[in-house]
Amino acid sequence: MGGMDKNAHILVVDDDREIRDLLDKFLVKHGYRVTTAAEGREMKKVLEDSRIDLVVLDLMMPGEDGLTLCRNLRADSQLPVIMLTAMGEETDRIVGLEMGADDYLAKPFNPRELLARIKAVLRRSGAVPALREVKSATELYQFAEWSLDAGKRELTGDNGMMVPMSTGEFDLLLAFLQHPQRVLSRDQLLDLARGRDAAPFDRSIDVQVSRLRKKIEVDPKEPQLIKTVRGGGYVLTVKVEKTGSSHD
Repeated sequence: MGGMDKNAHILVVDDDREIRDLLDKFLVKHGYRVTTAAEGREMKKVLEDSRIDLVVLDLMMPGEDGLTLCRNLRADSQLPVIMLTAMGEETDRIVGLEMGADDYLAKPFNPRELLARIKAVLRRSGAVPALREVKSATELYQFAEWSLDAGKRELTGDNGMMVPMSTGEFDLLLAFLQHPQRVLSRDQLLDLARGRDAAPFDRSIDVQVSRLRKKIEVDPKEPQLIKTVRGGGYVLTVKVEKTGSSHD
């Protein structure tokens, strides 16, 4: 699977030229293709003209800030995003993750740490769908007031509204739906949702869970469907009905 990761094309969006140059050199040295952009307009142009696999995006930029860019990016693509935030701004981090970033890193950061995050995020977004046995792709899952068509990756509410999901959210939801009413630890969820060994510092499960809750819970602050089990992980509390949506 190294192949996919190796020549991945990374877009670095940062108004700080030194950081752009540093990351460009560093990531190229580690076998990635890199394009850099200083701001949103350049970023959009690159995204139109090239096949990018992952975006490293600075949160604080003049003009359109990283949050807006990330939100716009999320509106129409599944492209993985790693946010760079100013030193330890907890609020930035949370907001960044809410906007749909896959991970974040506070500045100043060690480029090796960024490299590790890039690898983890690419691994999760890259080869995952092919790993899941194909049959799950034809199934229709119904739970609470929701139904998920796994083949189309479509989540629909009782009201007929379709809810867009990122790859990570879909994979996580599917993991819950395939193991309802069972406490799943973070490690199990990583394995189930990623089909990949995840790095130990991978906090992204909590991020994905909170994002998933925003989509399916009536009140994400008082979740009823996906509950946190102290010290244990998470559990999907409701029954799930499964039907094949096409021949199985």
